Amino acid sequence: MNADKIIELAFYTLPALITGGVAYYFFNMHTSNEEGRRRYLIHKEAQKNALPLRLQAYERLTLFLERTNPAKLLIRITPQSSNKHDYEEYLISQIEVEYEHNLSQQIYISSESWDIVTTAKNATIQMIRKTSSDSTIATAQDLRETILKNLFDKQSPSSVGIAHLKNEVSGLWSE
Repeated sequence: MNADKIIELAFYTLPALITGGVAYYFFNMHTSNEEGRRRYLIHKEAQKNALPLRLQAYERLTLFLERTNPAKLLIRITPQSSNKHDYEEYLISQIEVEYEHNLSQQIYISSESWDIVTTAKNATIQMIRKTSSDSTIATAQDLRETILKNLFDKQSPSSVGIAHLKNEVSGLWSE
């Protein structure tokens, strides 16, 4: 009789355990699906709020690169005197001021893009310094003309940076 009671208890307990296991499995699966759905909705909402800020950062950095493009910089900033070193320092200080004004934008763009923007700035400064160190250039106007002539042969660092930023912004639409 004792064995019969154990078998009878097993017949009642086994289906309850199986039902409990299946219920636990489905409850666990439902909970993880709900958690995933919540994460997705939060991520989607964050992206919706962050996209305008990111686009504004790309716009500002594109404007920075346009303003520091040597061809546009030299046309916008004319020499105040004939001293080429004063003009060189003034051009470089204008580039640095523009750069410092846009430092906060780096948090909204990729580190690769920020590195390219910084490299474009440094390459432009290096181009100005290298041209100014040429002993055949005597005046600020000569410096200006020589830099502009050198740009006919090659692409400016700013245009390379702008091309990269445009490419990265086009990738934002696929996210």
